[in-house]
Amino acid sequence: MTYQADEQRYERQPYNRSGRSGLKLPVVSLGLWHNFGDNRPIENSRAILRRAFDLGVTHFDLANNYGVPYGSAERNFGRIFHEDFAGYRDELVISTKAGFDMWPGPYGEWGSRKYVLASLDQSLQRMGLDYVDIFYSHRPDPETPLEETMGALDRAVRSGKALYAGISNYSAEQTTQAARIMRELGTPLLIHQPSYSMINRWIEDGLLDALEEAGMGCIVFSPLAQGLLTDRYLNGVPADSRAATSRFLNADRIDVALARDLNEIAKGRGQTLAQMALSWTLRDPRVTSVLIGASSVRQLEDNVACVDGPAFTEDELQAIDKVTGPALSAR
Repeated sequence: MTYQADEQRYERQPYNRSGRSGLKLPVVSLGLWHNFGDNRPIENSRAILRRAFDLGVTHFDLANNYGVPYGSAERNFGRIFHEDFAGYRDELVISTKAGFDMWPGPYGEWGSRKYVLASLDQSLQRMGLDYVDIFYSHRPDPETPLEETMGALDRAVRSGKALYAGISNYSAEQTTQAARIMRELGTPLLIHQPSYSMINRWIEDGLLDALEEAGMGCIVFSPLAQGLLTDRYLNGVPADSRAATSRFLNADRIDVALARDLNEIAKGRGQTLAQMALSWTLRDPRVTSVLIGASSVRQLEDNVACVDGPAFTEDELQAIDKVTGPALSAR
């Protein structure tokens, strides 16, 4: 059946301006890291993407090496895009990144001009797109001059293959330096994508201030701490959970008592633990959007419902700090 987007989609999601730019992003964006590779049924991926757009989620976030195997998330997204979303291209913000390992040899990762621009060409080919809306440097390269990496992002925008440039996983100091270089090149950085959650608060120690000063937006990933801040682990570690099966999350990190305490606060707010965790990351106006992952339409709907949650009271924020600890966490 031909997909037709819900006519009420823009009534269901708030949109925030990214820094001092003209671009608005949905408060909740969809990340395609874990659930859109060849190891997942493509019809499930299609259903998630369709429902997301119907709920007003206009931003889909990818990277060159997302999916199993690498590149499969972009390839599968490209197939679904051309079958379902091609007519809505101008209503979508599509992003991708280059920085982590993608192909063998010395030119297959990090931040050289050769790698960054070759990766963008490959990403566009996999997705069948003429351009992406946002192209990121996925991580800083300790051996390549920042001027070279930023120069590659500038070139990507000037070539028309990207509309905006962003960075991810950069420290506050690196962000300030990168923003200065890009301003001098004439292509201001649009946005930064860092990790952030109730138990990983490193961006509060300077990065948010640096972004505000630079006029950049902030879109956060891992707001649920790879599932730690959900009801998945309230009674221990299920055998089929990410903590038990994924290399990205260690079962030893699971703090059941912490999750239970936070869940009680969420109940008092009329939210699930996941919804509260998402709402919490958005409490600071400098956070433009929060990236969620979804393995099912139901999970997507539950998470997007965080936009309907109440504002936090001072007592609630203090209670959360008491449970998680006010100390800032490392990345």
